[in-house]
Amino acid sequence: MRTLWKIACKEDLYPGMWQRWFKNQCVAVGWRSCWGYTLDGKAKNRGWSTARNALKEMKIGDLVIVALTGNRIGRIGEITGKPIGDDQWQPLVPPGPKLKDGEMGRRILVRWDLTTGPDDRDLVVQMPPGHTFNPGELRPTVSRINSMSVKEVRNIMNNPNNWVSLLGKFHYESALSDYIASYPYHLEDGLLPHPNKRIRELVFKDKSRMDVLLMDSHEKPVIVECKQYAPSVDNIRQLRHYMKRLKKETGLKSRGILVHGGSRKMSFNVIREVKRKPAVEIVCYRLEVEFASSLMK
Repeated sequence: MRTLWKIACKEDLYPGMWQRWFKNQCVAVGWRSCWGYTLDGKAKNRGWSTARNALKEMKIGDLVIVALTGNRIGRIGEITGKPIGDDQWQPLVPPGPKLKDGEMGRRILVRWDLTTGPDDRDLVVQMPPGHTFNPGELRPTVSRINSMSVKEVRNIMNNPNNWVSLLGKFHYESALSDYIASYPYHLEDGLLPHPNKRIRELVFKDKSRMDVLLMDSHEKPVIVECKQYAPSVDNIRQLRHYMKRLKKETGLKSRGILVHGGSRKMSFNVIREVKRKPAVEIVCYRLEVEFASSLMK
């Protein structure tokens, strides 16, 4: 059987790295040879020692999964070539200040499986709760995957409910809240900001405060709670807490909507919590930006 490997893609350090890997049909690691060893040939860095051993064990025909931050994965690729010697160095990050030799230069050539996962290369796969790699597999830059079969990984990748945008997120929850407050009808047709400013900006007696308060087409208050990532049981309970406080302090019975930036598929515990009363709605968002040429005289 072919071995399944994981290689971490450092999008946080080198933005756009996953797109470079995709375009160049490769994955890569760093640790330039000249500063990876001592004079007697031993690896200076423990991380490089682990990665070097893994690279030596990789075989042509093995499979590689691209791991991104936040328990997300990109594509599966079949290894078609790998560095023969430590002197091979083709940096995907060009040389520059404090990067004399560039970075990400140890390339492993792959053939991407374009039949598994999203069709859109701007989308990646969010691994659902309970179906993630274990810490020992996630921690190293390169590791062998034993906790999951290739079939299990493919099933997760082929479920559209797990597809999320690579970079399309509001950086702060406050930015998402501001957007919904300004354009509430994008969330639901007929939603408007609550007309009473004192209620809209109400701080409850326990010092807690709603993210956004709107009014629907039936003139019923709608409390919106915003989260960057996948919803949790605590997030739902927090929203219900606001609904109860609003009823207690103003007499207004409200609806609750939790907006999040995770995948559409939710964990079993969250689904079970959502079904309890009072009912709340769960909505995931995808951030899209359009560009148009500016008019010039």
